Amino acid sequence: MHDTNLLQLITDDFAPAQYLLELLQTESLALHGRDMPQLEDILAQKQAMIVLLEQHGRKRSELLVSLNLPPTRQGLEQLASHSDIGEQLLSSSDELTRLLNACQDINTLNGRSIQVQQAATANQLKILNGGEPPTLYDARGSTANMAKPRPLSQA
Repeated sequence: MHDTNLLQLITDDFAPAQYLLELLQTESLALHGRDMPQLEDILAQKQAMIVLLEQHGRKRSELLVSLNLPPTRQGLEQLASHSDIGEQLLSSSDELTRLLNACQDINTLNGRSIQVQQAATANQLKILNGGEPPTLYDARGSTANMAKPRPLSQA
């Protein structure tokens, strides 16, 4: 009985995990296009999917704990070893894990993309605001005194 409930919880997460994967792929495109309204919409949908997946994950863990099994892969394997649908439990769990790992990989790439864009924007703002003067050397090898650079808006 518990094994079928657990299998149902796992299979119920396929659709939200797949949808989250699609959202993350769309987010990647929106990040490159800097489409802020679309990114805001994606963020709201992502948060809803993550909350749902976390709730289902908690239920699966609680089910395993209620059977005095660890809420880990080993606990699932122990349950599967005593179940008629054990092979299906493990294969479904593996498929869900694969989907969630793909989501994590794309999310990591999206995070790196955001960091690169933040650095580029910070550099552009620094240039526009007149940033630090360039360090140049004169013929004697000492730092040359240059006129203080002005922001682009005052040039």
